[in-house]
Amino acid sequence: MTVHFIGAGPGAADLLTLRAVRLISQSPVCLYAGTYLDEAVLSHAPAGAQLVDTQHLDLDAIVEHCVRAHEAGYDVARLCSGDPSLYSAVAEQARRLDRAGVPWDVTPGVPAYAAAAALVGRELTVPEVAQSVVLTRVHAGSTRMPDGESLEHFAASGATLAVHLGIRRAREIAERLTPFYGSDCPVVVVAEAEQPGQVVLRGRLDDIGDQVEAAGLRQAAVILVGPVLDTGGFAESHLYGTRLRDPR
Repeated sequence: MTVHFIGAGPGAADLLTLRAVRLISQSPVCLYAGTYLDEAVLSHAPAGAQLVDTQHLDLDAIVEHCVRAHEAGYDVARLCSGDPSLYSAVAEQARRLDRAGVPWDVTPGVPAYAAAAALVGRELTVPEVAQSVVLTRVHAGSTRMPDGESLEHFAASGATLAVHLGIRRAREIAERLTPFYGSDCPVVVVAEAEQPGQVVLRGRLDDIGDQVEAAGLRQAAVILVGPVLDTGGFAESHLYGTRLRDPR
C-alpha cells in the first residue's frame, strides 16, 4: 500500500487536480491539516474513511498513522496545503517512511502564491518589470534560514517576492523590504484563498502592516510584494509580439 502526498491547493475543494480527487476517493485513510483546508475537501474521501486532523500532531505521530495504515493494507491520502514542493515537510516524512519501508508518491497541487495572484488578476512576471519570482519565508520560532537567504538578499534583486509563513510578522517584513522597493511598493496579502473565510488585502509597504493587524490575520496567508502588482506601463513580450518581416 502507498502513502500519497497530495497537494490540496489553497484549500478549496474545486481546486484539487483530477488525480488528487481520484487518490483521495480511493484511500481509506486521509490525513489533513485542518488549519488550512475547507472541510469540503474531505467530501472526496470514501464513505467510512478514517479522517485524521494533523494540526496538533508531530511528524512522528503522523508517520505512525501512515505506518499502521500500510500494515493494515490501506492506502493513505496525506493532504498537504498548496503544493508539496513548498513548506510541506514531505522531505522529513518521506525519510521516515523510507526507513519504515513504506512506499510513497507525490501529486502536485495549486501553490498558495499562484492562487493569490489569480485572485487579484496579476501576472507575477511582467516584461521589463520583473522576470523572477522568489518563494521564501522568514525565521520565526522555526528552523533558521540558510546563509545567503535573507529577505534583504532577495529584495536587492528587485524580483517579485512571495513570502510564506510570515503573516504574524507582516509589519517587520514591510520595514525590511522598504529600503529596496520603496514605501509605495504594492503589496497583496491573501488568506484562506478560495475558501469561505477568504481575505484579500491590497496595499503598500507603508500601510500593509496596519491592514494585516486590523484584519486579525494570524495564519494561512501569503504576502506578495513587487511593482508587478500595480503596473500599466510595461513592454510587450517578444514571445507573442508582432514579428518584423525580413525586408530581404
